[in-house]
Amino acid sequence: MRRVADPSTAPLPRVGYLGPEGTFSEQALLGCVERSDVVPVALASIRDAVMAVQGGAVHWALVPIENSVEGSVTVTLDTLVGEATDVSIVGEVVLPVRHCLIAHEPLSLAQIETIVSHPHVPGQCTRFLSRELHRARIVAASSTAEAVRLVAEGRDRRSAAIGTELAAELHGCAILARDIQDRADNETRFVWLVRTDAAPLAPPLRTDASARSKTSLVFWGAGADRAGWLVRCLDEFATRAINLTKIESRPMRERLGQYMFFLDLEGSLGEPAVAQAMSGLDERCERVRVLGSYPAA
Repeated sequence: MRRVADPSTAPLPRVGYLGPEGTFSEQALLGCVERSDVVPVALASIRDAVMAVQGGAVHWALVPIENSVEGSVTVTLDTLVGEATDVSIVGEVVLPVRHCLIAHEPLSLAQIETIVSHPHVPGQCTRFLSRELHRARIVAASSTAEAVRLVAEGRDRRSAAIGTELAAELHGCAILARDIQDRADNETRFVWLVRTDAAPLAPPLRTDASARSKTSLVFWGAGADRAGWLVRCLDEFATRAINLTKIESRPMRERLGQYMFFLDLEGSLGEPAVAQAMSGLDERCERVRVLGSYPAA
């Protein structure tokens, strides 16, 4: 007799994220799923997290794709297009971002000579840094949590990190200042990734069943060097009253002047207007790739 596996004994799905423990990525992950439903897997970089999905090392990954202050996370976009061609977006979450200034032990701001953080972060804290720490040099780390770890374990007691309150707690550090970001409404958008051949394997998100749909895509074409080509591409959506929530160009990395265009739009591929627009776009482009059609945050 064939034995049927007991679902209760099946291994939990693995979810990759930008580690180590204490990053905003981990905070976003634990904030949108039940901890008992997944196994978080901390990875060294955003690219590593995306490629872990491509290679099958994890079931899903949760990676940042856009910040409301600093804009797109280009490593995510470039990896999805250039290397992770078998990966799709199946969900998104938005995390309010609250940055803290963290040191190994209490010290005055005047004592700080070096600030360590992820490259995207100082630009989100420009006002505080220019007002309070304009003489300090800024050093890049692979993540905010890694920045806190380096400060916690380093010998330089005149260093501070910009990171999360969670990371400060994990490493027993002192929080010198909270909410140092320029804007109180600073947010980062994260996307859930899965291998395309496993879609629509949706992660166990705490989501609203009535959430509207969003579709993300990238396109480029041989006609891009002709006047009006991009306008005609976008007109496929405008004439069908499809709202575009984002458009961005990125270099093709082949030769100067060649670009690919990323779009986010309201609606799903199952809607006739969206399907028609995609068909029209496909006729104008060398390549159109849908990165995902999924519930919006």
